[in-house]
Amino acid sequence: MAEQLQVFGFWESAFSRRVELALKLKGIEYQYFEEDLPHNKSHLLLQYNPIHKKVPVLVHNGKPISESLVILEYIDENWKTNPLLPQHPHDRAVARFWAKFIDDKVVVAVVKAAGSKGEEREKAVEEAGEALGALEKELGSRTLFGGERVGFVDVVGSVIVGWVPAIEECFGFEVLRVNKFPNLMKWSEEFAKHGVVKEILPPKHEIVAFMEANWKF
Repeated sequence: MAEQLQVFGFWESAFSRRVELALKLKGIEYQYFEEDLPHNKSHLLLQYNPIHKKVPVLVHNGKPISESLVILEYIDENWKTNPLLPQHPHDRAVARFWAKFIDDKVVVAVVKAAGSKGEEREKAVEEAGEALGALEKELGSRTLFGGERVGFVDVVGSVIVGWVPAIEECFGFEVLRVNKFPNLMKWSEEFAKHGVVKEILPPKHEIVAFMEANWKF
């Protein structure tokens, strides 16, 4: 029996797009369902993700998996072609650490900066800069976090490539600077040129327009 694979996502969601990016990199076919967010969530989304009620959700042969980092690991474990995580257990653990670091430190600080002003924003921008500095050091002179090809941390880091610059433009502050983070900026430029990444990441101006219309702080 043929496998059934469905993705419930939303075009502007960095977390949703990273799931599609992983599937595309592995050459896995799937059926995509675009959710009408943030206003009208489908009954299927609420059925498959009753706890968080949000995208992304991967449904494999009728069984749902939610939370993007969990989904990425599930994809990598089930489909071995073009592995995202390294083969060595220690290297896998390190990749998981930095992926979670991106979500817990970089994303949280940048969103906090977008939703604040004055001293609170300055503090959040400083926190984001410190987190990016740690990533800058971890990346070093490598072209990709995954080494010679796109890996787990690169896929998770797509939020820095596509969404952080849009947030900066929309809310009028700057975190990513080439003079402070030359390695990350070079990585971001090269990663954005990848054929699959270009196919999956939405244009910055579309993200900015959505944020201006829907992000209310």
